[in-house]
Amino acid sequence: MRDSDGVVKTKLVTQVGFIVRDIESTKVKWARFLGVEPPPTMDAGDYAVTQTRYQGEPAPEAQAKLCFFDVGPGLQLELIEPNEARSTWRDYLDAHGEGPHHLAFKVKGMKDAVAACEAFGMKLAQTGEYGDGSGRYAYLDADDSLKTLVELLESDRD
Repeated sequence: MRDSDGVVKTKLVTQVGFIVRDIESTKVKWARFLGVEPPPTMDAGDYAVTQTRYQGEPAPEAQAKLCFFDVGPGLQLELIEPNEARSTWRDYLDAHGEGPHHLAFKVKGMKDAVAACEAFGMKLAQTGEYGDGSGRYAYLDADDSLKTLVELLESDRD
């Protein structure tokens, strides 16, 4: 791989995620700021579908409320209100409070992309399938190198 290819073979950020304590009030404020209607709030999905793993272990209790704003071509702003169970979301809220949580990139070939990130020095923190079963995600801790979490998103619909 050439350095110009990048670790995950894209430089296009597709999502910026924020951890919040109260998704309902925060999404209303974002909607007013953006001049749009508040999007629906959904949960992260049933464990039978998501198969969430946190730090390599099954995490059936890890759950969050989510909502998404489309803020540009191919770019979303995601709000995440975690429940009390251990997850990358809860860890962030407990350690840092509300604020920016991750930058996400769409990838093809999740296993290879995760391996490339790990070779770069990132640590796999959490994985799962989308709540509707149409793809998967992986959060990688890049706090030491990039000062944030990186989320990889792979859709089966693309």
